[in-house]
Amino acid sequence: MASSSSNLISLKTSDGTVFKVERALAKTMKTVQAIIEEADANISMIPIHNVFSHHMDMIIDYYKLSVAGKSKEFSVEKLDNDELKDFLLAVHYLNMEDLFEVLTQAVADRLEKKSVGYVRKYFGIENDFTPEEYAAIRKKNDWAFKGDDIEPEEDEEKQEE
Repeated sequence: MASSSSNLISLKTSDGTVFKVERALAKTMKTVQAIIEEADANISMIPIHNVFSHHMDMIIDYYKLSVAGKSKEFSVEKLDNDELKDFLLAVHYLNMEDLFEVLTQAVADRLEKKSVGYVRKYFGIENDFTPEEYAAIRKKNDWAFKGDDIEPEEDEEKQEE
């Protein structure tokens, strides 16, 4: 991507790495775009908090694929759950709708057919139901638990841990 320096914007990530990116890419980041619009025209560097250099590398990869019409080739399969959540939060902070949609779908795909206990653990949600309340909810909404990757008895045991 050949670009003149006037067409580039410097973004400084939380870990101090500076990326010179095309204005077109910066415009896909609504948070950055708002800073550009509000700042004076001579702004030389924009700090992007909550975004680390490894996130920016993946954002640039996605952008390049998107421009080439190949955004479906972008994959986050190699990221573990924590890395995916951190990347999702970074993209949410930057307000990048298209990439956010890709990442939320990746999270949904990972959670499909998972137990309630797994989803709670994934998001760090504490179960505040008593075992009796939990059993009643499972019984009342049994249809929602069909096809989970864990049997109800195992899930209830995990809830008590």
